[in-house]
Amino acid sequence: MSFISVIITTYNRPDALTAVVEALFAQDDPGFEIIIADDGSGDNTRAAVAALQARAPVALRHVWQEDQGFRAARARNLGTLDARGDYIIFLDGDCIPQRNFIAQHRRLAQPGHLVQGSRILLSEQATGQVLAEHIDVQRLTPGQKLAWRRRGALNKVLPLLLTLPDVGRTSDRFTWRRIKSCNLAVWRTDLDLVNGFDESFSGWGHEDADLVLRLFNAGVMRKDGAYATEVLHLWHREHARDQESSNRALVEQRVTTRQVQAVRGLRDTPA
Repeated sequence: MSFISVIITTYNRPDALTAVVEALFAQDDPGFEIIIADDGSGDNTRAAVAALQARAPVALRHVWQEDQGFRAARARNLGTLDARGDYIIFLDGDCIPQRNFIAQHRRLAQPGHLVQGSRILLSEQATGQVLAEHIDVQRLTPGQKLAWRRRGALNKVLPLLLTLPDVGRTSDRFTWRRIKSCNLAVWRTDLDLVNGFDESFSGWGHEDADLVLRLFNAGVMRKDGAYATEVLHLWHREHARDQESSNRALVEQRVTTRQVQAVRGLRDTPA
């Protein structure tokens, strides 16, 4: 693998986005670029990105689309079209990666497979503290991480303390469990094969499961990135889920029909 593109989806949360990008600046593997895939944020995010670009140690670009409601699938496709890497890591703008995040994804990358990364949830109080005090969570000692877990700041801690080898991670069947596009790595050729994310999904929910399903239908297997690719997910209020049940029903239908191509995807998105 020669080069990695990290596509960060964001919407009007510049403080969280800054924390995520700064964590990427501190990676111990510099062989990547960053694309901010912006789902219609305002001037505060634009200013935050400009400030980050001014001190970025790696290429950092910003793609933006008009705010027309939740359109993360299209934002990710825009980011993919701008990407120059042959391996794409999708990351949400509220998920802080560990210092070895890029290196671990590179280690787990395997032709014919996607890697579903893992996340650890921060509490509302801990999230406020991290953002207000600019705490570098990557510098917490093992003892401090255990203390954060004891006080409920983290929902789990063992994956931050233990890294497991690349053994027994692959699966040859589709499962809904743990599909999260907030930390998901896919080969660019495989994204092209299935026409990327399906922009025809309406509202929040399951456009990521749909991508993983269609990749599976195309023969791309899944690897579990737990205990290797952890990100710290900053707390936020839940998105409105008005369309979740209908979106899930559509994915379940595609399980049966074995659909591969997005109805409206990469090839249909203006670059």
